[in-house]
Amino acid sequence: MIDLRLLREDPDRVRASQRARGEDVALVDSLLSADERRRSSGVRFDELRAEQKGLGKLIGKATGDEKAQLLKRAEQLKTDVRAADTERDAADTETQELLQRLGNLVHPDVPVGGEEDFVTLETHGTHRDFAAEGFEPKDHLELGQLLGAIDVERGAKVSGSRFYFLTGVGALLELALVNAAIAQATAAGFTPMLTPALVRPQSMAGTGFLGQAAQDVYHLDKDDLYLVGTSEVPLAAYHMDEILDAERLPLRYAGFSPCFRREAGSHGKDTRGIFRVHQFDKVEMFSYVLPEDSQAEHQRLLEWEKQWLTSLELPFRVIDVASADLGASAARKYDCEAWIPTQGKYRELTSTSDCTEFQSRRLSIRVREGKKVRPLATLNGTLCAVPRTIVAILENHQQADGSVRVPEVLRPYLGGREVLEPVAK
Repeated sequence: MIDLRLLREDPDRVRASQRARGEDVALVDSLLSADERRRSSGVRFDELRAEQKGLGKLIGKATGDEKAQLLKRAEQLKTDVRAADTERDAADTETQELLQRLGNLVHPDVPVGGEEDFVTLETHGTHRDFAAEGFEPKDHLELGQLLGAIDVERGAKVSGSRFYFLTGVGALLELALVNAAIAQATAAGFTPMLTPALVRPQSMAGTGFLGQAAQDVYHLDKDDLYLVGTSEVPLAAYHMDEILDAERLPLRYAGFSPCFRREAGSHGKDTRGIFRVHQFDKVEMFSYVLPEDSQAEHQRLLEWEKQWLTSLELPFRVIDVASADLGASAARKYDCEAWIPTQGKYRELTSTSDCTEFQSRRLSIRVREGKKVRPLATLNGTLCAVPRTIVAILENHQQADGSVRVPEVLRPYLGGREVLEPVAK
C-alpha cells in the first residue's frame, strides 16, 4: 500500500498514477474522504475519553446536586464514547479497505499506455536465418516429441488442458536449468531457498496478488490456503511483521518452487505446447533493500537476468513495461523477451519489478536505522521460468535433423552432453 501521508500531501500524483494504470481515479477521493473521517472521529474519540477520565476524578470529590449532574453527564459520555469508538473503527476499516485497492505509484519514467505501448530498451543476439541454413524450424512441441522430452497428451489425460509431463531429456533439461540458475544466483550472493507452495491469505494479500490478479490464483477453500503463482509471495512474506537492522541489507534470496496459475482470460492463447500452462517450476530472485536503493537494485536484477539469458545463448530484448500492464505492486517493471522462431516474435521469459515500499507496508516489514524505524523496499526478478525457457532453447538451438544443441552453461549439469538427440521410434 502507499503512504497515506503522501496521499494527503499530493493527491494529484496518486490520481495521475491511477489514470496511467487505467484504474479508477475516483478511488483516490473516496480514500481521502474516508481518511478524513478516520482522523476526525479519532480526535473526537480522544477528546471524549479525556473528558470522561477528568469527570471521574470530579465525581469522587463532588456531593449533592453537583454530583448528580456529573453522574448524568458521565452516562451521556459513556454513550458518546461508544458511538465515537464505533465511528472511528468503521472509518478506519473503510480506509484500510480502500487503501488495499490502490495500486503502487507508477514511476514517472514508465511509458504510459497498455500492453502494446512498451518501450524497447535493448536488443541482444541475432535471429538465426533458418532458410539460409536450408531447413524450416520446428516448433518446441514437435521438437519435444522427437526428443521424447514433452508429453502433453498424457498431461491432458491425467490433469486436463495446459498440463504436461517432462520426460527423459526434458526432465533432465529442467533439472539442469534449475541447477545452473541457482548456481548463478548463489555466485551473485543470493541465498538459495526452497519455499512453500501454499500460503495464508495475509501472505497472498500482502504481496498484492488478491487484487487485479485474484482471478489467476488457486484457492483451497477447506484450508483457506492459496497456491502460489510465484515464490515471490513466500519470499516477500518471509520477513512479515519483522523489523530488520539496516546493517543486514541488502537481503537477497533465490527461491525455487512450483507455481500455479489459472491463466484466466487466456482462452485460445498459446494452447499448443508448454508456453502457457497451469503448473510450472521457477527460480525467482527477491531483494530487500533501503527505499533509496531500490532503483539501483532494480538495474542489478535486470543485469542478472540478462546475464542468464546471454549464457543460454538466446536472442532477446529488454522492454520497459507500460503503465496499464504493470501489476498492482510494481512501480516499474522490465521484461526480457526471447525470440521464438516459429512464432516470429519476442515472448516474455523473465521480468523484474521494483515494488518500492508497497509490499513492506502491507506485510509490516520495516528497517531499523539507529532509533528510526521505517518501511523498506522489495524487488523481485524471474531468473528461470522453466517451461518457457525450454521452449526458447529448443526452438533457437534446434538442428536440421531434429536434434538440439545444448548451451555450454548447461552441459556440466547434463553429464557433458553437447546435443540432445531424437529418440528412436
